[in-house]
Amino acid sequence: MSAAREIVLADLRERISALEGGVAKQSGCLPFGVAEIDRVLPGGGLAYGALHEFAGGGSGTVDGAAAALFAAGIAARTKGQVAWCLTRPDLFMPALSQVGLHPDRVIFVESDKEEEVLEDMETCLAYGGLGAVVGELVRLPMTASRRLQLAAEKSGTMAIAVRRWRRLTEANDFGQPTASTTRWRVSVLPSEELPVAGVGRGRWLLELMRVKAGECDEFCVGGCDATGRIHISSGSGDRSHSSSRSLHSA
Repeated sequence: MSAAREIVLADLRERISALEGGVAKQSGCLPFGVAEIDRVLPGGGLAYGALHEFAGGGSGTVDGAAAALFAAGIAARTKGQVAWCLTRPDLFMPALSQVGLHPDRVIFVESDKEEEVLEDMETCLAYGGLGAVVGELVRLPMTASRRLQLAAEKSGTMAIAVRRWRRLTEANDFGQPTASTTRWRVSVLPSEELPVAGVGRGRWLLELMRVKAGECDEFCVGGCDATGRIHISSGSGDRSHSSSRSLHSA
């Protein structure tokens, strides 16, 4: 089957799913608890039984780390163990703990090749007893993303793809179509100001670049706290979300 035909068929499946109410109706959602964000997501939060995609806003490690922390904060708010599939065992566990994802909840699944990460994610999703399945990926082909989406739908487990780049040219792949239910880009902003000298809570620009049956938007937020929760930031120099930039997703 050609790549173009696969994209057309995947789009048709997504449209049918949207007409039927989608996965949010079947498996429920995990709300952020932030009205400005939850109201633009069908069902009022991130759908369980669905694939969600995250990447840093730039090619540097700082934005990439923020995307990983955002994903970890989401996983932390699910119930049950979390499988984290990867090829590079370079996660800084104390940082994940600070956003609520404690080591005793994480099962690391290490592979030698990225193709094996996709297989590991699908296997973990099929198990059905996990809170979330996270996979670190450079590329996410349409066919592979569709398999993950279908596996997540079947088990009701949330699937999270964290896109990590090794080279600047690899970041271009993030614009290619996938079957993900939502796609997010996370960029680091200056930290929140404190009334005294010091470094305040981290701040991120969240860009909701794609959402099935919903609208794209962007939000300036305070980074995940010790329970994995974010909040709308009102610090100076905010690039707060602008309704004029909201677009209906394709």
